[in-house]
Amino acid sequence: MIDAWIMPLQRCALAGPAWVLVKLGVTADKITMAGFALGVLCLPALAFHANITALVLLLLNRFADGLDGAVARQTGPTDRGAFLDIALDFLFYALFPLGFACADPSKNALPAAVLIASFVGTGSSFLAFASIAAKRGMTTESFPHKGIYYLGGLTEGAETIGLFALFCLFPWAFPVLAYIFSTACLLTTALRWRQGWLAFSVNP
Repeated sequence: MIDAWIMPLQRCALAGPAWVLVKLGVTADKITMAGFALGVLCLPALAFHANITALVLLLLNRFADGLDGAVARQTGPTDRGAFLDIALDFLFYALFPLGFACADPSKNALPAAVLIASFVGTGSSFLAFASIAAKRGMTTESFPHKGIYYLGGLTEGAETIGLFALFCLFPWAFPVLAYIFSTACLLTTALRWRQGWLAFSVNP
């Protein structure tokens, strides 16, 4: 919901560090994969109740996620980079609640499963819309620098990362927070279904 407002600030803040990495020969794809590796480490950290470590890894993962785009804008974006960025992000989003399920299965397994299922709804509706939009040559003014058509919603990247940070700081509240956010994700999914229904109701 707030990604479009945050991204211009993010681009300005990361332009300098990206310039340094470009001069050092570091590619956007390498940053993407390094960031994903840091994100994967959140799973064992959460499973063993090292929540502050997981929070640091989360922040590093998100820093890399922004930095790869900044580097790509200076060296030239690629289709492979856009593919890696979205594919690895979606898997990371599923792994994070899984860490809490592993930490306390009796308390967290069901809310984690519900949250991951709601992520499938938001992710599948997002990608389905993007694939048809690409076929039709549609573009979005809100996210002009994205490698694919970026369909917004109530629960976007910023809201999801904020939720994950709250999980780390208040792990005892994981079930309640997960159910609340799952409801917002399901509403986002329903709204995206409606957008797709209306946008693609007439063949080009």
